Amino acid sequence: MMRTQVVSPGGVQAPGGAPAACADTSAVYGDLTRTSGDVAARPGDVATVPGGAVDIRPARPDDEEGIRRFLGGLSPRTQARRFFTGMGRPSASFVRTLLTVDERRDALLAVHGNLLVGHAMSYRGEEADVEIAVVVGDEWQGMGLGSRLVRTLMRRAEARGARTVGMDVLGDNRTVLAMVRRTWPEATMRVSSGTVEVTARILR
Repeated sequence: MMRTQVVSPGGVQAPGGAPAACADTSAVYGDLTRTSGDVAARPGDVATVPGGAVDIRPARPDDEEGIRRFLGGLSPRTQARRFFTGMGRPSASFVRTLLTVDERRDALLAVHGNLLVGHAMSYRGEEADVEIAVVVGDEWQGMGLGSRLVRTLMRRAEARGARTVGMDVLGDNRTVLAMVRRTWPEATMRVSSGTVEVTARILR
């Protein structure tokens, strides 16, 4: 079963790293390359936090260096919660996976000026229509950016037919578990190997 790992206040990951490509997801996503700007990057997708305005927008191929710097700046704790391990320099293929927006995957960035401060992605799931993965830079955690990224991912996925979402949350990650309970009070939660497997309906 391919699931996702939720990390810090807005952190998520698939076991072993970024989620692998799943089967055809056009039924859920449609063509994100044509309509992503209409769905997620519209006016209003700007979060105001203590550090200033943060724009939430779809990832682009030219964000490769920014995502490398972002990943390298994560603390060992946040890296481990997101990727289950520390990270060296990420490979080119790994970076491309994190930035892919197409019929199979969606990827969003939270950007403050020229600084990337958060990353989120979703992909076709097995037990749920979509699985999600989110991580926020250490200095930007606790400001609501993770929740904002999740809401934007869900809005985009729902626009393409998704009705359920899945994720795995580390059992000791009380902040994210509390967020999940607030956002999806009817979610199904199952404990397995130190994680809480969450399946929920996407709320309108």
